[in-house]
Amino acid sequence: MMTDIIADSLTRIRNAANRRLDVTTLLHSNTIEATVSILVDKGYLESYKVKEDGVKKTIKVVLKYDNNGHSVINELKKISKPGRRVYQAAADIRFFKNGYGTLVVSTNKGVIANDDAFRQKVGGEVICSIW
Repeated sequence: MMTDIIADSLTRIRNAANRRLDVTTLLHSNTIEATVSILVDKGYLESYKVKEDGVKKTIKVVLKYDNNGHSVINELKKISKPGRRVYQAAADIRFFKNGYGTLVVSTNKGVIANDDAFRQKVGGEVICSIW
């Protein structure tokens, strides 16, 4: 039984990038879909598509590489874990890695990036960091 589906999805993306795969498949949840959408918008992933196979849904993610064949993802890390949740106020999530990285934050307005959370003046649970 899997207890943390978000950590599993981030690990699948990280492993696929290390093996230089073009595509990987993730289990579906609304939080994972919102997180992948943020990563696509910020330019860390090429694209994604939700596939339905009857009742079961999966997310097909296309990874992004630079001209030299290296992944554009330097680090993808889960911050808030089931045993230790990490929350930050709106003023504390302004920058990550001096603006070069992104935090994915679960707020009462949905799952959004840290710069959007700062603009909307909302804090929340920090799901993961990427740069």
